[in-house]
Amino acid sequence: MNKIDTIIFDLGGVLIDWNPEYVFIDVFNGNKEKMRWFLDNVCTLDWNENQDAGSLIEDANKTLINKFPEFENEIKQYYGRWVEMLGGPIEETVTILDKLIKTNAYKIVALTNWSAETFPVALNMFEFLHWFDGIVVSGEEKTRKPFNKIYNITLERFNITPENAIFIDDNLRNINAANNLGIHGIHFESPSKLIQQLKTYNIHL
Repeated sequence: MNKIDTIIFDLGGVLIDWNPEYVFIDVFNGNKEKMRWFLDNVCTLDWNENQDAGSLIEDANKTLINKFPEFENEIKQYYGRWVEMLGGPIEETVTILDKLIKTNAYKIVALTNWSAETFPVALNMFEFLHWFDGIVVSGEEKTRKPFNKIYNITLERFNITPENAIFIDDNLRNINAANNLGIHGIHFESPSKLIQQLKTYNIHL
């Protein structure tokens, strides 16, 4: 195995707790069935990923409101109350990040699917986002995971050799895409499991 010299972190679901349900359980007055239908059929994850890939929030709202005019108020709350979808840092993973950085043994970067319009809010909220050697934000690049382009942007920008890099993401789809480019992938399920998975690459914390 090549020597690992770079570790690439996803953000949402790995280092930052993010969930639209935090807002919409309130919007639908605790009715989980109505909330679930709305998130599965109106403000879907696919729709959100369009903004992660560079679509403007204002345009996204207009398109969806035209399609579902009866949900205009609820649609506007998706990004209007977006900050409330952030549940805070996943502290145990932030501790792992801190320990990896303090080894001075690895280049540490982030690769995130995130709207360019909302990412500055996260930068202000989470100090640890400033610890990275660099962050590739999908909305700024006008592409997103799992498309090859954003992985190649990351590799080229930070002079990363795929075989020497680990990519940590909670979405298996994104891990598989990284694997196809020769990057070692770790499917994030929990901080404690991540510690064990890193040991398989001879990274001990």
